Amino acid sequence: MDNLFRKDAFKYHSEGRPGKIEVIPTKPYSTQRDLSLAYTPGVADPCLAIEKNPDDVYKYTAKGNLVAVISNGTAVLGLGDIGPEAGKPVMEGKGLLFKIFADLDVFDIEVDLKDIDKFVETVIAIAPTFGGINLEDIKAPECFEIEDRIQEAIDIPVMHDDQHGTAIITSAGLLNALEINGKKIDEIKIVVNGAGASAVSCSKLYIKLGVKPENIIMLDSKGVLHKDRTDLNNIKQQFVTDKNVHTLKEAIKGADMFLGLSVAGVLKKELLHTMAENPIVFALANPVPEISYEDAKSTRDDIILATGRSDYPNQINNVLGFPFIFRGAMDVRATVINDEMKLAASKALAELAKEPVPEEVNIAFQTTNLKFGRNYIIPKPTDPRLIVNVAPAVAKAAMESGVAKKPITDWDKYQEELSKRLGISNPLIRQIKARAKRHPKRVVFAEAENYKMLKAAEIVMNEKIAEPVLLGNIDAIKELIKINDLELKGVEIIDPKSIEEKPRRQRFAEILFNKRQRKGITLTAAQDRILHRNYFSPMLVETDYADAMISGLTRNYPDTIRPALEIIGKKKETRLVSGMYIINTKEGPYFFADCTVNKNPTKEDLIEITQQTAYAVEQFNIKPRIAFVSYSNFGSNDGAIPTKQREAIEILHKEYPDLIVDGEMQVNVALNNEILKDNFPFSKLADGKANTLIFPYLTAGNIAYKLMQEMGKFEVIGPVINGLSKSVHVLQIGSSVSEIVNMVMIAVIDAQCVEKRNNNK
Repeated sequence: MDNLFRKDAFKYHSEGRPGKIEVIPTKPYSTQRDLSLAYTPGVADPCLAIEKNPDDVYKYTAKGNLVAVISNGTAVLGLGDIGPEAGKPVMEGKGLLFKIFADLDVFDIEVDLKDIDKFVETVIAIAPTFGGINLEDIKAPECFEIEDRIQEAIDIPVMHDDQHGTAIITSAGLLNALEINGKKIDEIKIVVNGAGASAVSCSKLYIKLGVKPENIIMLDSKGVLHKDRTDLNNIKQQFVTDKNVHTLKEAIKGADMFLGLSVAGVLKKELLHTMAENPIVFALANPVPEISYEDAKSTRDDIILATGRSDYPNQINNVLGFPFIFRGAMDVRATVINDEMKLAASKALAELAKEPVPEEVNIAFQTTNLKFGRNYIIPKPTDPRLIVNVAPAVAKAAMESGVAKKPITDWDKYQEELSKRLGISNPLIRQIKARAKRHPKRVVFAEAENYKMLKAAEIVMNEKIAEPVLLGNIDAIKELIKINDLELKGVEIIDPKSIEEKPRRQRFAEILFNKRQRKGITLTAAQDRILHRNYFSPMLVETDYADAMISGLTRNYPDTIRPALEIIGKKKETRLVSGMYIINTKEGPYFFADCTVNKNPTKEDLIEITQQTAYAVEQFNIKPRIAFVSYSNFGSNDGAIPTKQREAIEILHKEYPDLIVDGEMQVNVALNNEILKDNFPFSKLADGKANTLIFPYLTAGNIAYKLMQEMGKFEVIGPVINGLSKSVHVLQIGSSVSEIVNMVMIAVIDAQCVEKRNNNK
């Protein structure tokens, strides 16, 4: 669905607040005193301190965590010289990646200058603002001189990522590929197809690793860089050869490695046949590599292949490098990013690929167990260990090579700080999506006569998260699809009121009557109810025609959940169902229960709600740390609510000793570990704050999650219904498209759990 992807790309960049980044204050600003401290007169003292000691700029400003992403737009992606304005979306995207992977702030700066002298002067002039400079999308050969001159003039790290990023990542892949095929680095012969910035930087770093310069043959669009050519610039002349080869066909014969940084399809199958045994092929032209994955694998079963694409093994992706390289360099205030630091990053990446892979990475890439070998020679970009492995390696190399102004002395503390930074890029949504995509399910959209529901269906269908089944008037739905130009070709649409559905309606009515005949419903009433989509939808799930359903966008919560309870019902082993919200924050997710179902739960209800919630939290690979929240702290106040909470906790501690749960306690105590540890060291939560809150009654929970959503502006996912025997989930009235998509992913995961439970019976 390329057309859909392009449309969504335009919407992604333009809808709401245009662009992808913003500046957010990090200090209080709500009072006049705050503003006086932030600006005049309070700002004067830090200014004078910096004047006396320039290094204090790192103490009093954001310089130490601020990267400039600078480009003149002369070599933007594969689009060429499209200018600084047209390159700005790329630079903003780079800023987003810096933030989510390494918690580095970015100002993207697009400079309308092609003159080398003026460009260099401009960057040097603004350098005092930043702690590091990432040059981006500047064409060769100018980029080499630009980087060298800027770095020579300033004492903060400068890196042209187009050159060095690819070099660092491919060097990691090369080291591991050689370990697998048993070849020695000083003996291999390498053909580099492409002679731009990346090709040159890769070749230079390979030589630093141990490749012999005479064993590298480089080609540009005119052929081998041969000593008899007179059209080569100074950069290319560094890689000329005097061997009797002039074409790719001649050069690649017997080669151990092919590095492609050129154009699609240039490495033909017949050329691959002529390479040495166990060849290494890094075909990095994007989006179409120099040889397709399928052609390469069908030609040589001994090949070690990498591409720039995420849909094949061994993706060479610069995001594995630049966020963590700058993180490590800036944390020790390195004056440069030198070869020692680049090699340290490469070796750290290579070593990380040999370690057991976290389950969340396996889930993300839909595999059972990624393991070091031909199809896994470099880590995946979603590996949460990257920051704590690569950044320290770079920092140590900076210190050992003498370019660090602020050495790190406590490495354990540093790694702990790096781990905390991962909260900024909270991976929960990525994990949920990856798990849903692993085993997509059929999901009924009960209110499909609504644009937002159809747009969400388009997204989950396109991303293979779920197979939507749309419920409603077929003509109305098709008209909405047409008007909004939605890509929903082939999607199933069911009209519960249509003549075609009469036999199924009758069967569903009989099933409903049999379930509810002793609870006040007649067959005629059952027939009437089945006409309603909120009865028809759960019946599709109950009869296994679909795996899950979502509804509630335009209906009150009770009107949506009641039919599901009547038709689907509770799990056999449960007494009740409960509702849970996921509050997605920068520090990680919090889980609130019960905010939607049980108005005034008894102590027995609280025990069951706690068990259901703990199970649900565990499905997200998170260990639940549960607090019963109240107006009392461990008996400090009397009342019916604290009493029932204490009694429930006593039973939970006795019957479920491994469950980390405690209370009753006030919310600030549950979420502030210092208060809890200092005042209540006996608590089972004393070693860390709670991530799951059990509310004493519905009013409190409902108010709490809505306050978080509206005033905290956190992403709220829910309500997640726990305790039903099958996957039924209810939207909040007026949910956004992204909220609907999130709930579909939750519904799919829930359906997966139902399937697993049934298979284990």
